[in-house]
Amino acid sequence: MVSMLPNQKAYHGVLEQIRIFIHENQLKPGDKLPSERELAESLGTGRSSVREALRALELLGIIETRHGEGTFLSSYRSFQTVKILASFILGNSSTKESIITTRKLIEKEAAKLALQKVEDKDITQFKKIIQDLINNPKQMHIDFFTLILNKTENELLLIIWQLILEFSQIFDKGFYDSPFYQQLVDLYEKEDYSRIEDLFMKQFFS
Repeated sequence: MVSMLPNQKAYHGVLEQIRIFIHENQLKPGDKLPSERELAESLGTGRSSVREALRALELLGIIETRHGEGTFLSSYRSFQTVKILASFILGNSSTKESIITTRKLIEKEAAKLALQKVEDKDITQFKKIIQDLINNPKQMHIDFFTLILNKTENELLLIIWQLILEFSQIFDKGFYDSPFYQQLVDLYEKEDYSRIEDLFMKQFFS
């Protein structure tokens, strides 16, 4: 096994610290991250290592630095990738179908991954989303699955889903039948893993 150099360890530590902070504080695009000094103190590493890691994250578009204000979680919809690929995706019908299918597959697998991590407070939140947004299916879908994706504790999966969601909403409503959301909540309450697949597949081919 190749051992990491000290600065590599610091870099990975910064990434992990940011991931944990985002997850525990349920940050949304536009929310502020800890300062460079706070991250350095928390990790017990030099500010130069923290600065390099933050610079890399900024180049990836995951965070943005605002002069005099601090570092903030970026909006994924602002990625240059979206702008570059949009014209190709919108002009290719087979690509559109692939995007929609991919998004639904991510939602299905995320729903299964989240099962063991869903708590009573999450069940309450799911029900509140359904109740409050039943007349706004687009926002209900987004809020519902954002909660599910957050429960997977997989930041990369969340980012990919958000990016694909941006595309799929342009040419597809992207929502499931209204009863679907409550049915999934019921399966979470029963901890019935086996039926989650069937529930999604009915939506795929309905």
